[in-house]
Amino acid sequence: MHLFHRRAARLLAVLAALLSSLSTPVHAQALAAVTDSASAANSAHFDPLGQPPSGATLAQRARIAAELPFADKRDFEEARRGFIAEPPYTKIMAADGHVAWDMGSYAWLLSGKDFPSIHPSLQRQAVLNMGYGLYEVVPGHIYQVRGYDLANISFVKGDTGWIVFDPLTTRETAHAALEFINEKLGPRPVVGVVYSHSHVDHWGGVRGVIDEADAASGKVMVIAPSGFMDAAIAENVYAGNAMSRRTQWQYAVLLQRNPYGHVDQAIGKNAANGSIGLIAPNRLVAKDFEDITLDGVHMVFQNTPDTEAPVEMNTWFPQWKAFWAAENVTGTIHNIYTLRGAAVRNPLNWSKEINAALYKFGQEAEVMFASHSWPRWGNARIQEVLRAQRDAYANLNNQVLHYANQGVTINEIQNVYQVPRSLQDQWAARSYHGDVQNNARAVINRYLGHYDGNPANLIPLSPKDSAPLYVQMMGGSARIIAKGRQLHARGDDLLASEILNKLVFAEPRNQPARRLLADVYEQLGYAAESTSVRNSFLQGAFELRNGLPGGVAPRTNSPDVVRAMSTEQWLDFLGISMDPKKAESLHFTLNLVTPDNGERYAVELSNATLTNIPGYQLAKPDLTLTIDRAELNRVMTGEASFEQLAQSGKARLDGDAGVLQRLGATLVAFTPDFEVLPGTAPAHSAAPANPAKPFELPELVDTMDGD
Repeated sequence: MHLFHRRAARLLAVLAALLSSLSTPVHAQALAAVTDSASAANSAHFDPLGQPPSGATLAQRARIAAELPFADKRDFEEARRGFIAEPPYTKIMAADGHVAWDMGSYAWLLSGKDFPSIHPSLQRQAVLNMGYGLYEVVPGHIYQVRGYDLANISFVKGDTGWIVFDPLTTRETAHAALEFINEKLGPRPVVGVVYSHSHVDHWGGVRGVIDEADAASGKVMVIAPSGFMDAAIAENVYAGNAMSRRTQWQYAVLLQRNPYGHVDQAIGKNAANGSIGLIAPNRLVAKDFEDITLDGVHMVFQNTPDTEAPVEMNTWFPQWKAFWAAENVTGTIHNIYTLRGAAVRNPLNWSKEINAALYKFGQEAEVMFASHSWPRWGNARIQEVLRAQRDAYANLNNQVLHYANQGVTINEIQNVYQVPRSLQDQWAARSYHGDVQNNARAVINRYLGHYDGNPANLIPLSPKDSAPLYVQMMGGSARIIAKGRQLHARGDDLLASEILNKLVFAEPRNQPARRLLADVYEQLGYAAESTSVRNSFLQGAFELRNGLPGGVAPRTNSPDVVRAMSTEQWLDFLGISMDPKKAESLHFTLNLVTPDNGERYAVELSNATLTNIPGYQLAKPDLTLTIDRAELNRVMTGEASFEQLAQSGKARLDGDAGVLQRLGATLVAFTPDFEVLPGTAPAHSAAPANPAKPFELPELVDTMDGD
């Protein structure tokens, strides 16, 4: 054993030296200036109860490091290629004075040190994502500003101005990027904006680069795939509050940026925290392949729906043999099922769309760039990456179904499916954002659902109900804790989590059990290559030790997002928000008319269920509500109530106005502070934003919804 640990120590030393040499090219002067102090500040665990990596974790890390293809340094060469300048600042401030973006908080990653609390492959990815500043992609024509947000913002130089691809998450970061490129390359107006797909980190900052009036007049062309507006909102509406809470885990929002905490988000450092806007596109791409020429730039758009997002599109620039891969091909294998919660994605179709790009554009492309990560240059290199990611998604789909057709279930596949060795040896096919085991389960869920065929699992007990029986049959908490410590000591942390999780659900206030489970989770987090898995385990450890802070941060809805939400989606969301116990004895019918956009809905509450149908009007409703959609938006944002608008003549209530009061009394204002693990609820839960305005919507789009 002593000999093994000496060998492990030597391997770690080699890895440290290698990571140090690889990290040097992406040093930024502004970041380097704060690296030493940041490293000192991050040398200790931020949580008094936190633990360092165990001997078993270190040994596992050494084995993994020895197998990784560190000799392949091309990503680092590509990540630094085309560097022009870095900004003199590391923080971008919001108008109200809070920090919208802080690249300097990750400066410790550039110290050249090896951090045993980070998976060696993930540390490599985290260093690569430290690129910060302005980069040239195609000389004289295409540029990127990287390190300003979760995504990259790309600038294509036309005859007279910029065409902006994916204007980041927030107005603050997008505006700072535009100012920076104009400062370095000369001021140019923005003549076009392209939204590659429907996730917020690709459109939320649009108001930082253009004015809505210029889009409405056609002065600025705003291009998006067909179905963009619905997709941009729809994914977040019905389960948005649950997604927000789960996103806190996937993005580890309670953890410090620290070797023991948050280190990276796989496709970027983190998500910016600022103002979200949305300007509707005025040019939709509907065909499989569609040509658009704007300001002298010829673009061929490839629609790729049902891939990384419900709607998405790649772009080919034939003038420069440049291929924009959107978020379909980045520096990682992505989520087939994202841990924040969303519909399971289609890995087979994803693979097919990459294959189409490979043969349509990849045979002659000389540069490939994307909305995350760094570009690749040279046709052979581009084809290599496209094939690796194509094959990774197809192999996942095909081989998981191969095993499923032999009886392997959703509860077993994560321990059966393995990525082919040839793909494991390619950095472009490793899973920093997605997770191989989670993605394998997602494929079975997509085709066969959650049920594994065993009738015992048809009606599973809730954990709080089943856990006491397990604890009793295992001989009580003392025996479980003793066994958990034994398993933890020898590095069997997954086994330890299995029994300790039962104990914590049976005895939520058992502090020794909670702290031991937190220690177990922490080691599992340190060992994870995927940021989503690492963050989830480490956030779990934090909440077990400390609980949730009291209340939640204020969540204000963007008027742009509310306007983009369809009236039908709003009515559907009211049905979800309604407490069925409060509605059990209620029955009413309602006609909703919005004259400014010509919509009509019939709404009915019966059997504790609110339903609606567009394009219909009831003959004898209890109430007819007539209100312009523009005024309804004010109700949704909490600026006004139906009663106030009726009094001012901006809404008309014909019939029983009490219908709205009775409906409003059943609505629950969701807040993202519910327990994930028992005993972690804050002492003071967040109160509804405004009980007097029950129709006010919660925030629909989370700024961290970038996956």
